[in-house]
Formats: sequence, structure tokens, C-alpha cells
Amino acid sequence: MSAPDDRVVRRPEGLYCPPGGFYIDPWRPVERAVITHAHADHARRGHGAYLATAVSAGVLRARLGPISLQGVAYGEAVSAGGVRVSLHPAGHVLGSAQVRIEHRGRVWVASGDYFASAHEDDRNPTCAPFEPVRCDCFITESTFGLPVYRWRAQRDVLAEVNAWWGGNAEAGRPSLLLAYSFGKAQRLLAGVDASIGPIVVHGAVEPLNEAYRAAGVALPPTRRLDELRGRPELRRALVVAPPGVADSAWARGLGEASDAFASGWMQLRGARRRQGLDRGFALSDHADWPGLQRAIGATGAHRVIVTHGYEATLVRWLRQQGLQAESLQTEFGAEPVDAAAGYDVGLAVPGPEGAAGAAGAAGAAQPAA
Repeated sequence: MSAPDDRVVRRPEGLYCPPGGFYIDPWRPVERAVITHAHADHARRGHGAYLATAVSAGVLRARLGPISLQGVAYGEAVSAGGVRVSLHPAGHVLGSAQVRIEHRGRVWVASGDYFASAHEDDRNPTCAPFEPVRCDCFITESTFGLPVYRWRAQRDVLAEVNAWWGGNAEAGRPSLLLAYSFGKAQRLLAGVDASIGPIVVHGAVEPLNEAYRAAGVALPPTRRLDELRGRPELRRALVVAPPGVADSAWARGLGEASDAFASGWMQLRGARRRQGLDRGFALSDHADWPGLQRAIGATGAHRVIVTHGYEATLVRWLRQQGLQAESLQTEFGAEPVDAAAGYDVGLAVPGPEGAAGAAGAAGAAQPAA
């Protein structure tokens, strides 16, 4: 339940900071919006003015078009109605940030989406790593807030991707790797072994690759399908495309390809089976269960507000640790990333009922994972 002096409250338009007069990742048009990152469920068209990290400007404009955007460096403070606002690395995608709000001696932090795991040295190589921010109240996501979600070391998952691709290349068949166009695709490109063969990307992926490269992120050379169609090199290629192309005419144009999906939802065997794909790689840009625990603990917050995901399970665990914890319903996770880019995300991911059988909990949305 919100209190009169809460620094962030829910309004129909989204999460609102009353003393500052701005919203955080609003889902309806507002005059002033602070944006944590450029995924479609957090960054939407129609706001009067946007505040986000400077490094995210390229991807925000690639997704939203012309907008009135003020870009700030990580840790740079701005004032809004007597509130001191700063953005801090979240480790999720390029430019992703937590929002620190300081007002009258109290500090609140809204996490947006963030990456942390049991492997403390693991990080997304395409963006600044998650940075714990000390606060009184922490608003956290819980996309993978079930004990069953525990990520393997990133290097081990990428080694499996390379082995799958290499085996297909030797057999003379393309490797179609389905991944969300913004964030996951670039993380995979930065981690695969480009010496195995050419890398082809879908038209929804390449504009975002260009934004990443412009921001200084090193990615291997990528090509369009039309460049290799009908050529022998295609049979050794890794083809990275959004999930919505599965079973499409575009995908069928690859011929006898092996297909796979890279997502945290692939952690569950049942989810992998339901996709009808050759492989599933559990690689996520969100925090797993140990990562959520570690990140929340590092903030020192005595109050935690849990949003978008398996809220009930995480709230229960936090209360068992003696913290004041509650859930807050949002509209994050309601719009698949690649649908907003014009490509329908056709692959189903496990809803709360699917994961409940494995972990005995419910209540999750399914954003890009």
C-alpha cells in the first residue's frame, strides 16, 4: 500500500514521482518521462519529453523515431521539482538504467529491468554492468523470480551455441538462432565465434546493431540474407532473427536449417519442447533467482516493492528475511519487444501456470528475456 510520502506511486499512466512531477517508463502518454531502457514495454511513443542515458539515445531513436530527449551520463544528477534524479547501470541492454530519486533525505531506486546472477563475474558484454545503489526503498523487477531460474555461466551457454553452429556448418546446413532484436541479438553476436562462418541478421536486427556500433560496442561483421541467398556460404551461416520469423516464408528461404531459441524461458524443458525447435539456449538479460536476492541485498533497502514477474514468490521470500515487501501491478512485460518493431513474436513462452508446476508459484508476465 502506498503512503502519503511515497516517492513513487502508481497512476493510470504509470509509475509517478509526486514531488518531481515525472513518470518512470509510463505506459500512457505523459508530459515528462524518465526511461530506464528502450525495450517496447518500457519506452513508448507519445511522451512530451524524455530523460534517459545518453548512451541509449541511438537505440531509443531507432525504436521510437524523433523524440525530445535529454541524455545524461551514468551518475549525472539532474533536478526535477526539488528531486535529485540520477541514472545508474542496470546491466540489461545498452543504456539500461536504474532511476535513483533523492528527496528530503530519503532515497528510492526503481530498477527497471536488470541483469545479475549467481555468477558474480558474469555480465552482459554489450552494456555497463549492474551497479547496486544504496537506498531506503528499492522497486525491483521479478521476471524470473522463482527458485527454478538459476542461470548457468554465460561462457558455458555460448560454448554450446558455438558447438551447435559449428556442427551445423560442418553438416552444410544454416543455423537459425531466434533472439529478441534488441539486446539479446547483440549479446549473442558479441559472444559467438565469428570464425565458424558468416553471420546473417534479419532486417529487424541490423538497425539496432548499427546503434550499438555507434555507441562503441564491438560486434562482428553481419550480412543480410539477400547477400547470401543461393550461395554455398549460407550453408555455414549463423542466422540471427527475431522469434516472430519462425515458420515464416523468410525462414523457409534458408532451406534445411537447424533452429534454436535463446531466452531465459528455455531454462524449463517443457518450454523447449513446446517450441518444436531443435535447440533451446537459456541465456537471459534479466536477473535469476540468486541474482535478485544478491541485488536486493546490496541496496540495503528496508522496503522492497516487487513488480512485473513472479511478485508473490519474491515478496514472500523477502518478508521471510524480515524486510517490508509488497507487490505493485504494472503494465511492463505486456508488449513483446519485436511486435513493436513490426515483427510478431510468434513463439509462446511459459506463463505462470507453466512454471508453477516446476516451482509452485504464479503471476508472471513474459517480456523479452
